[in-house]
Amino acid sequence: MAENLLTMLLWLAELTGASFLLSYGAEHLSKKYGAKFVGRTLLSIATTLPEIAIVIYAAADGLYGTAIGAGLGSNLLMMTLGLAIMLLIATTRLSKAPLKGVEVATFKLDKIFLLATAVISAVLFLDGYNFIDGFIFAGMFGAYLVLALLEMKAENKAKKEVEVGDPHKVVKVSDGLTEKGPSKEMVKAMLAFAAGTAGIFFGASPFIESLQGFSLEVGVSVIILAVIISPIAGEMPEKISMMFLARKGAAGASIAVANVLGSKILNNTLLLAVAVFGAMYHGGFYASIALNPILEYQMILVTLVTIGAMIMMFKKKIGLKVGIILAAMYIISMFIQFLLPQDLTLH
Repeated sequence: MAENLLTMLLWLAELTGASFLLSYGAEHLSKKYGAKFVGRTLLSIATTLPEIAIVIYAAADGLYGTAIGAGLGSNLLMMTLGLAIMLLIATTRLSKAPLKGVEVATFKLDKIFLLATAVISAVLFLDGYNFIDGFIFAGMFGAYLVLALLEMKAENKAKKEVEVGDPHKVVKVSDGLTEKGPSKEMVKAMLAFAAGTAGIFFGASPFIESLQGFSLEVGVSVIILAVIISPIAGEMPEKISMMFLARKGAAGASIAVANVLGSKILNNTLLLAVAVFGAMYHGGFYASIALNPILEYQMILVTLVTIGAMIMMFKKKIGLKVGIILAAMYIISMFIQFLLPQDLTLH
């Protein structure tokens, strides 16, 4: 028991350090590329790498339910408790520059895409996932990246026009910079981001394994391990980096929101595509991931929670009140989890 506890704490420290580097890199890269673009793409992919690896291995081994369940559990956790923690930090004295509310009006693309991909992925699962669905998911992820890139270019162009029209205009750090070459600060940010990404990729799996081993040793039930501890452990890199960012004020909170929305869109698109392609690798080109009662209930629950959370985000700002509601939604979701079928052999 002591060995698993020590190992878990060591890897948690490693993840914390990696997440600090990742948040530092993301914050400074946002000066050049914009908070939304960095949060919704670079940071989302970096913090989801361990989960992508887990899905690949699970699907390739024929554990299709585990592969799909990983993405569903992640979405449920981060769209409720994850956002709630971010709002708690950003709007209280836990932040270096507390906000009255976090600006979310500019995330129209992300909110529409998250709602659309949540509903589409649920509908497509009615007859199971096959190779056609895999290509659809990959296509949706590609479309999201292209639209995010076009939006970033349009915003940068608009800022340049403002600067030309008013040379005395002071551009905020969160608005992005117009540097033409990689400065020393940008190189340092890129290196920090790369180091943080590598640290998270290599540290997440050992941390999850040690936490699960410790939980079983102290007598935690399999149900609690599956629906509470494992998702929290799997999302630890994203949560830690989000906490660091939320403490940095408006710019950091904006990156954190973009990270949550972007990573959940990634789960509804790229992660599902990876699961389908892994199933194809294991069972042949026409292999499919069949719907079963457990995954059906999970899909319905996660889709409803996502829709509920997104309805609250169709405002200009969200604050501590929304965070409290989201935390309550997580607690209610956990209660519902215990009422669902508990056959956890999700093959």
